[in-house]
Amino acid sequence: MDIRPRENAPAWKQNAYRIIFESDTRAGQLFDIVLLVAIVLSVLAVMLESVRSIEAQYGPALRVVEWVFTGLFLVEYGLRLLVVRRPLAYALSLLGIIDFLAIVPTLAALVLAGSRYLLVIRTLRLLRVFRIFKLGRFVGEGEFIVQALRASRFKILVFLTAVFTLTIVVGTLMYVVEGGQNGFTSIPKSVYWAIVTLTTVGYGDISPATVLGQSLASVLMIMGYAIIAVPTGIVSAQMALPAGATPAAPPAFKQVICHVCQAQEHRPDAEYCWRCGEKL
Repeated sequence: MDIRPRENAPAWKQNAYRIIFESDTRAGQLFDIVLLVAIVLSVLAVMLESVRSIEAQYGPALRVVEWVFTGLFLVEYGLRLLVVRRPLAYALSLLGIIDFLAIVPTLAALVLAGSRYLLVIRTLRLLRVFRIFKLGRFVGEGEFIVQALRASRFKILVFLTAVFTLTIVVGTLMYVVEGGQNGFTSIPKSVYWAIVTLTTVGYGDISPATVLGQSLASVLMIMGYAIIAVPTGIVSAQMALPAGATPAAPPAFKQVICHVCQAQEHRPDAEYCWRCGEKL
């Protein structure tokens, strides 16, 4: 989508577009930096207003500051629509919608009480910092992490399935062991306790009181430390591979069990058991 003004557009419009939308010039960088500072200060004002003690003392002043910043953003949004070639196309773009949402909450507060706190949406505009300070290379590093996660998704899925199964089993056991008198009033609530314990969060809202329950909780806590390291190791191993490389596939085995010694994991071309020598 090309929103640059036409070549025959007035010089002031082309210069304004270069300052507002581009950061290759000193004026463009200064404009964007001032805009980012204004966004941070406006969001900070809204956050401070949500504190009752501060709102009671400085509420009117903070609301004036909020309206001043909203007026500035309204003027800035109008300038963006004025200098682009296709105002509607920009207004419907992602950045255009974010710019519009930065203005709406204050205006909506005239009708809906409390909607001004949605002004924290303005923080999304801070994404412009990637363009201002030439931080685009960090986006590439982010894509590298996403690719590693995508390549490890099946291993992580298997891991999460095992953890999910473990929490259900342990939660059910704890429900049977402790019962409702110790806070484990249902299996879902007991599963919730198992998840909190396994992830080492430990809210402490419910806890086992019997010796058997405490022993089971201790085992689950120790397992939690080991389990947390698993997904980290999976993703780290994938990230350590050269670009475009794939991890080595696990060795293939013949899907047959020796009927004499019950040995498994025979080579695909094996005709005799590797342990007892019986014909497979």
